[in-house]
Amino acid sequence: MMTTVSQRSDVNAAAAGPGSVLVTGASGGIGKAISRALGSAGWCVGVHYHKGKASAEQILSEIEQTGGRGALYEADVRHARSVEQMVNAFAQNHPPPFSFVCAAGIGGGELVLRLQEHVWAEVMATNLTGLFHCLRAMIPPLRGQGGGSIVVVGSYAGYQGAAGQAAYAASKAGQLGLVKTAALEFGEENICVNLLWPGWQHTKLAEGAHPGKNGWRDHTLRRSPALGEVVRTVVHLVQVKDVSGQVWNCDSRLLFL
Repeated sequence: MMTTVSQRSDVNAAAAGPGSVLVTGASGGIGKAISRALGSAGWCVGVHYHKGKASAEQILSEIEQTGGRGALYEADVRHARSVEQMVNAFAQNHPPPFSFVCAAGIGGGELVLRLQEHVWAEVMATNLTGLFHCLRAMIPPLRGQGGGSIVVVGSYAGYQGAAGQAAYAASKAGQLGLVKTAALEFGEENICVNLLWPGWQHTKLAEGAHPGKNGWRDHTLRRSPALGEVVRTVVHLVQVKDVSGQVWNCDSRLLFL
C-alpha cells in the first residue's frame, strides 16, 4: 500500500504560524472542520484521506482560499507501511514544529448477536489498529523535535457503550487504553497524547444513530455540543505542553471515572 502526496500550496516555506499539523480522517465531517479551523489558525495542514479524495480536495481548497497552506496525503491507516510513508512524507514536506490529530474512523452498527465477523474486523482494523499504526509512526518526528502533541478523536461510546454499536464502542474503548498507555510511555520525552470525545455531531458516521428530539436526557444541557466549540478545543489541545493522558469530553454527559 503506497501513500500518495499531492502538494499545491507552498508548504516548504518557513513556518509563519504555530507549525504544521497532520490530520488523519480529514475528509470526514469532524476531520474537515478540524482541518479548516487549524488552517484558519495559521497551521500548515496535512489533509489525509483514504477514499474521500474529492472531500479532501475541497477542504484544502478552502484552507488555501483563506490564505492557509497545506497538502493532501492518501493513505490507508489499516496498513502500517502506508501510514509510515504518509507521516515521513509529511515531516519532510512541512515546516516544524509538528503536531498530529488522529480523526480517521468508521462506524458499524449492529447488535452483538447479529454482528458479522468481517464487520467487526474492519472496524477494529481502522479505528484501533489504525490508531496504533499512527501512534508508532508519529512518535519519531515528535522525538526528533524534543516533544509535541497528538490529539485522538474518540467517542463517549467507548466509555459508556452503545446498544447496536458493539464493534464501534469496543474500538473506541480500546483507543482509551491505547492513548493512556502512550501518554505514560512517552511523557518523559515531552510528548503529549490526549483523547477528545466530540459528542454527537451531524456527520455521515452518525447517520442512523443520532439521538432523536427526545434523546438528550443523559445530557445535562439537553443538546449536543456545537461543532465549532469542539474544533476550538482541538486547536487548543494540539498546542498544549503540560497536559497529557487526559480525556476531554466536549458534551454535557457526566463522567464517573
